[in-house]
Amino acid sequence: MIKIAVAGAAGRMGSRITALSKEYKELQLAGAFEKKGHKDTGKDAGLIVGIGDTGIPLVDSLESIIDNVDLVISFTTVEATLEHLRIASSKGKAIVIGTTGFTKDNIKEVDKLTENIPCVMASNMSMGVNLLLKVLQDIAKVLGDAYDVEIIEAHHRMKKDAPSGTALKMAQVIAGALNRNLDEIAVYARKGIIGERTPKEIGIQTIRAGDIVGEHTVIFGGLGERIEVVHKVSSRDTFARGALRAAIWVYGKPAGLYDMQDVLGLK
Repeated sequence: MIKIAVAGAAGRMGSRITALSKEYKELQLAGAFEKKGHKDTGKDAGLIVGIGDTGIPLVDSLESIIDNVDLVISFTTVEATLEHLRIASSKGKAIVIGTTGFTKDNIKEVDKLTENIPCVMASNMSMGVNLLLKVLQDIAKVLGDAYDVEIIEAHHRMKKDAPSGTALKMAQVIAGALNRNLDEIAVYARKGIIGERTPKEIGIQTIRAGDIVGEHTVIFGGLGERIEVVHKVSSRDTFARGALRAAIWVYGKPAGLYDMQDVLGLK
């Protein structure tokens, strides 16, 4: 049985991962932690997330429990997740990362820290989105430059990064299939007299409103027809279950950086 520790265990995502972990016979909740000074520190993690007494107290640091767990799951902030990864790497513990918003320099550090531990890192843990990434690649290859590409993403008002990591991953996959450099052709906002759309640009637009869990629409616009590929999530449980599945898959794997395409056997 794999002993897991959940970061941000009282938060929006962490609480669902903590609660749903009990559904997996391969996993055992062995640790739950939050940022220092959290109001629920010391309380039973199971009682906090609504699954009853687990005997696992919510603590305020990963360091205090890292020696008692096999794997860490982190859906938090970039700064916090990097610290969790540093600790896991120093202790030789596997990790699953669902945090988004990493810079290129952050990714370089992730690459270095995962040289000696196995890590699954993905901007979206849902099975549907990861299957969609493969489909989008195939669509883009077939349509080529004859179709304009636009991506629209919508999330809740509390999401801190924009565009979403999923929208960026979709754009990267499509750009790669079309032999384009996303850094050169991505367009993130339009206003005023901007002139005609350039043939190779990929538009990525952001919506933030209410409690939208996650919606992504990819438009391939041609002359006389339009193809729209849509994915909508109605519950964070989709991401939580994906993370727990990733934890089961990655534990015991050789050191290195993996993603959900690896977990789902789509590569």
